[in-house]
Amino acid sequence: MELKTYFENAEGLGILSTADSSGKVDAAIYARPHFMDDGTIAMIMRDRLTHHNLDSNPYACYMFIEKGAGYHGKRLFMTKVREEQDSKLLQTLRRRQNIQETDESKYLVFFQVDKELPLVGAGT
Repeated sequence: MELKTYFENAEGLGILSTADSSGKVDAAIYARPHFMDDGTIAMIMRDRLTHHNLDSNPYACYMFIEKGAGYHGKRLFMTKVREEQDSKLLQTLRRRQNIQETDESKYLVFFQVDKELPLVGAGT
Protein backbone atom coordinates (compact mmCIF):
# COMPACT_ATOMS: atom_id res chain seq x y z
CA MET A 1 0.00 0.00 0.00
CA GLU A 2 1.27 3.46 -0.87
CA LEU A 3 2.31 5.53 2.18
CA LYS A 4 -0.05 8.40 1.36
CA THR A 5 -3.05 6.05 1.20
CA TYR A 6 -1.93 4.29 4.38
CA PHE A 7 -1.77 7.53 6.39
CA GLU A 8 -5.04 8.86 4.95
CA ASN A 9 -6.83 5.81 6.37
CA ALA A 10 -4.87 4.83 9.47
CA GLU A 11 -5.60 6.09 12.96
CA GLY A 12 -3.04 5.97 15.70
CA LEU A 13 -0.21 7.66 17.53
CA GLY A 14 2.82 9.24 15.85
CA ILE A 15 6.19 9.90 17.49
CA LEU A 16 8.93 11.96 15.84
CA SER A 17 12.45 11.32 17.13
CA THR A 18 15.39 13.62 16.49
CA ALA A 19 18.87 14.16 17.91
CA ASP A 20 21.07 17.22 18.17
CA SER A 21 24.56 17.45 16.68
CA SER A 22 26.08 15.71 19.70
CA GLY A 23 23.60 12.82 19.57
CA LYS A 24 21.32 13.84 22.45
CA VAL A 25 17.94 12.31 21.54
CA ASP A 26 14.42 13.73 21.78
CA ALA A 27 11.02 12.17 21.01
CA ALA A 28 7.70 14.00 20.70
CA ILE A 29 4.15 13.15 19.71
CA TYR A 30 3.30 14.37 16.20
CA ALA A 31 0.29 14.12 13.90
CA ARG A 32 0.30 12.09 10.71
CA PRO A 33 2.56 13.51 7.99
CA HIS A 34 1.34 15.54 5.03
CA PHE A 35 2.25 14.18 1.59
CA MET A 36 3.48 16.67 -1.00
CA ASP A 37 3.26 16.43 -4.79
CA ASP A 38 7.07 16.38 -5.08
CA GLY A 39 7.31 13.15 -3.06
CA THR A 40 8.39 14.74 0.21
CA ILE A 41 6.43 14.58 3.44
CA ALA A 42 5.86 17.56 5.70
CA MET A 43 5.35 18.00 9.42
CA ILE A 44 4.07 21.12 11.16
CA MET A 45 6.06 22.08 14.24
CA ARG A 46 6.69 24.92 16.63
CA ASP A 47 10.16 26.26 17.40
CA ARG A 48 10.90 23.83 20.19
CA LEU A 49 13.47 21.09 20.83
CA THR A 50 12.55 18.92 17.83
CA HIS A 51 12.88 21.89 15.46
CA HIS A 52 16.16 22.98 17.06
CA ASN A 53 17.57 19.46 16.71
CA LEU A 54 16.76 19.46 12.99
CA ASP A 55 18.77 22.67 12.55
CA SER A 56 21.98 20.86 13.54
CA ASN A 57 21.13 17.28 12.51
CA PRO A 58 18.76 16.71 9.55
CA TYR A 59 17.94 13.06 10.37
CA ALA A 60 14.70 11.97 12.02
CA CYS A 61 12.60 8.88 12.59
CA TYR A 62 8.80 8.93 12.61
CA MET A 63 7.14 5.98 14.31
CA PHE A 64 3.39 5.43 13.84
CA ILE A 65 1.50 2.96 16.05
CA GLU A 66 -1.90 1.96 14.66
CA LYS A 67 -4.82 2.37 17.03
CA GLY A 68 -6.20 -0.95 18.29
CA ALA A 69 -4.00 -3.02 16.00
CA GLY A 70 -1.46 -4.42 18.44
CA TYR A 71 2.07 -3.95 17.16
CA HIS A 72 1.21 -2.72 13.67
CA GLY A 73 2.35 0.52 12.15
CA LYS A 74 5.22 2.14 10.31
CA ARG A 75 8.71 3.52 10.92
CA LEU A 76 9.92 6.18 8.52
CA PHE A 77 13.61 7.12 8.48
CA MET A 78 13.87 10.61 7.02
CA THR A 79 16.17 13.49 6.12
CA LYS A 80 15.11 17.14 6.36
CA VAL A 81 15.34 18.86 2.97
CA ARG A 82 13.83 22.31 3.64
CA GLU A 83 11.37 24.29 5.73
CA GLU A 84 8.96 27.23 5.55
CA GLN A 85 8.02 29.55 8.40
CA ASP A 86 4.40 30.67 8.88
CA SER A 87 3.62 30.02 5.20
CA LYS A 88 0.24 30.00 3.47
CA LEU A 89 0.80 26.33 2.62
CA LEU A 90 1.23 25.54 6.32
CA GLN A 91 -2.12 27.17 7.08
CA THR A 92 -3.91 25.16 4.37
CA LEU A 93 -2.45 21.87 5.64
CA ARG A 94 -3.49 22.29 9.27
CA ARG A 95 -5.98 19.60 10.24
CA ARG A 96 -7.12 21.30 13.45
CA GLN A 97 -8.23 24.83 12.64
CA ASN A 98 -9.96 25.48 15.96
CA ILE A 99 -6.82 25.62 18.11
CA GLN A 100 -6.28 28.89 19.96
CA GLU A 101 -3.60 30.83 18.11
CA THR A 102 -0.52 32.34 19.70
CA ASP A 103 2.16 34.61 18.28
CA GLU A 104 4.55 31.67 18.27
CA SER A 105 5.95 30.85 14.83
CA LYS A 106 5.15 27.56 13.16
CA TYR A 107 7.33 25.71 10.69
CA LEU A 108 6.44 23.40 7.85
CA VAL A 109 9.41 21.03 7.70
CA PHE A 110 9.85 18.86 4.59
CA PHE A 111 11.54 15.46 4.64
CA GLN A 112 12.56 12.88 2.09
CA VAL A 113 11.81 9.33 3.23
CA ASP A 114 15.05 7.34 3.16
CA LYS A 115 13.63 4.05 4.42
CA GLU A 116 10.24 2.64 5.41
CA LEU A 117 9.95 -0.29 7.83
CA PRO A 118 7.05 -1.94 9.66
CA LEU A 119 6.61 -1.03 13.32
CA VAL A 120 8.14 -4.35 14.39
CA GLY A 121 10.74 -6.32 12.49
CA ALA A 122 13.18 -5.63 9.71
CA GLY A 123 10.66 -5.69 6.86
CA THR A 124 11.24 -7.43 3.56
